[in-house]
Amino acid sequence: MGKKDTFLKHINEGNTMKGDFISMGAAMLNGETIPGAHVKIPLKTMNRHGLIAGATGTGKTKTLQVLAENLSDKGVPVLLMDIKGDLSGLAQPSEGHLKIEERHDKIGIPFEAKAFPVEILTLSEQDGVRLRATVSEFGPVLLSRILDLSETQSGVVAVIFQYCDHNHYPILDLKDFKKILQYATQEGKKEFDEAYGRISTASTGAILRKVVALEQQGADLFFGETSFDTQDLLRIDEDGRGYINILRLTDIQDRPKLFSTFMLSLLAEIYSTFPEQGDSDRPELVIFIDEAHLIFNEASKALLNQIESIVKLIRSKGVGLYFVTQNPTDVPEAVLGQLGLKIQHALRAFTAKDRKAIKLTAQNYPDSEYYNTTEILTSLGTGEALVSALDEKGRPTPLAATMMRAPMSRMDILTDSELKALFLNSRLVKKYNTTVDRESAYEMLNKKIAEAEAEEAQEKVRQEQEKLKKAETKKRSTRSSTRMNPIVKVLTSATFVRSVFGILSKVLKK
Repeated sequence: MGKKDTFLKHINEGNTMKGDFISMGAAMLNGETIPGAHVKIPLKTMNRHGLIAGATGTGKTKTLQVLAENLSDKGVPVLLMDIKGDLSGLAQPSEGHLKIEERHDKIGIPFEAKAFPVEILTLSEQDGVRLRATVSEFGPVLLSRILDLSETQSGVVAVIFQYCDHNHYPILDLKDFKKILQYATQEGKKEFDEAYGRISTASTGAILRKVVALEQQGADLFFGETSFDTQDLLRIDEDGRGYINILRLTDIQDRPKLFSTFMLSLLAEIYSTFPEQGDSDRPELVIFIDEAHLIFNEASKALLNQIESIVKLIRSKGVGLYFVTQNPTDVPEAVLGQLGLKIQHALRAFTAKDRKAIKLTAQNYPDSEYYNTTEILTSLGTGEALVSALDEKGRPTPLAATMMRAPMSRMDILTDSELKALFLNSRLVKKYNTTVDRESAYEMLNKKIAEAEAEEAQEKVRQEQEKLKKAETKKRSTRSSTRMNPIVKVLTSATFVRSVFGILSKVLKK
């Protein structure tokens, strides 16, 4: 048996699957595609998370597109975080190309062009389904971690939330949260001191500054109502295909704090609301996080710990997380160790640091008698990648340098008119794009302060009136006591006056 035959047997034995799977392409040996050596990923293990990595221009986005398409075809909904803005083409079929036909002839998979059910989401003022969440939904722990607060400051946030819960003050947006922070050390200081102990103005001031910094990244648009229901990510169209939800993030590349805030809140909401999935044959939802380094580079230690915890736990809910980035070293070691599927496109070795990173990357893959992993990482062409997945029993499949299949949808963005048509037909746009600003903590506290000020003013008026009344009473009392004086009474009596005037009259006559 020749080396090719041995290699084909090696690949196919590792890819024996009883359940449903996604075919990613065909394995290559010495740069040549081996017909029949199809590289497959079991649908059952797609909730075990994954990594798509590689240098710019090596095909990461197209690999992401292929995975999303095939998951949708299998009835699995998908959420894509599109930072570069090049994934909306999933809503239109591929125009096809001679090179695509040639690629698929080598792979041995027929090429089919098709469009997919797509929903465009947004965190900002861009067109799309507006995603929002209330501050109350975050809760004190998650909000404190996002703001990177100290233990003392986190305690203040916990007190704020407890006070609002007890008094039924909804904290819907950052305006509400800032108002209650100010109230705790100003108008409501006495009330808070009596109920919770003294709250330092230094602590509330530090928290306010961090809230303002978050607002400057656009968080005021994200916090509020109507809150997005994560169940709307799980929609299936009339043909049984999962919706591909594309979150457009092209205008927040320079605002990673907002990106990580949204992502963490979404994952926390999914974990708290989705039921336990158990040992299912397919995932409930698959999330792809493009440019993942933006999250990890800007995250505090507390935030990283939170992300790591969610990555470990959320797969029990049937949710798969896939991080897309240039280099595996962009992802923390604790997270990287949780990723079952690894698709590694080519890396470039321009510097000593690059060469060191390539050696570290090679160590993340199973040993193979057919590849020198370190060397092949720098020689892969565009649309080629090293693939290592988990089989249905959770064991790593054989490492395969793979010629990846092409996307079935358009490998370009939608036109403005196509996007407009998509929004007009969206049921979720109608549901979420009406801004709601109901009475909440901000309005309630302003009302309470106004009522307190009015009462205080009325009390001052009452006290002034009381003073005037007392003064008048005293004046009347003085006049009355004067009239009652016997000497004054005699001197002012009519008899005395007549007598005096009689004497004066006689004197004058003499």
